[in-house]
Amino acid sequence: MAIGPWIKNLPQKQRTRLARSLVLGLSVVAVLWGLKVYYLPSLRLKQADHVVIGLADKHRLRDGDIIFQTSRSAQSQAIQFATGSKYSHCGLIFQTDTGKREWYVLQAVQPVKWTPLASWIARGEGGHFVIKRPRVEPPLSGQDLQRVKTVGERFVGKDYDLYFGWSDERIYCSELIWKAYHAATGLEIGKLQQLRDFDLSDPVVAQKLKERYGDKLPLEEEVISPASIFESPLLSTIAEE
Repeated sequence: MAIGPWIKNLPQKQRTRLARSLVLGLSVVAVLWGLKVYYLPSLRLKQADHVVIGLADKHRLRDGDIIFQTSRSAQSQAIQFATGSKYSHCGLIFQTDTGKREWYVLQAVQPVKWTPLASWIARGEGGHFVIKRPRVEPPLSGQDLQRVKTVGERFVGKDYDLYFGWSDERIYCSELIWKAYHAATGLEIGKLQQLRDFDLSDPVVAQKLKERYGDKLPLEEEVISPASIFESPLLSTIAEE
């Protein structure tokens, strides 16, 4: 039955109530959309700014720190299920001289880029993050960490690697961290694994693998996960929010 004739046949009072209900419903949808698109991201960023200022004021940040979060990306849940860890994204923290000496995260997204630390935190689930730092003997020098930054910056502009391959043509978040530290310092932060070592049985994981590889899974592909870096005995926790 067509809706137009049905509405026309309603008594005037019912048509008026229906119109008011529709207007109210659309208004609620518009408000919720505005909260989601404008207000909440702005609020999260403001909160993250305060967190970063607090960390900087307490001198708790240092070049080369590694930061972890639960990403809100489409593949985050699959990574969590496959690795058994809630941390699905990570990046390298450095202070960059933009005229204000601000803290940024070098991260492998699409494409690999520098992101202000506050923005990076705000994009994570619940604004939660953990910052870890290499604790080795002898301690890493400023020159060591500068080399880590130099190596990492070579990947800026490269495409994100949706297939988690080990070549340098494309790169994913934990791969960038592992390769930057290994090339610059010789450290192996996190245990390298093969795709077959992860839990691939969950339907969410299986669906993502099917989307990307079809029926030919590269089970012997070398992989480094955010969870493996997070659990590395070479790292100590510096901050958690």
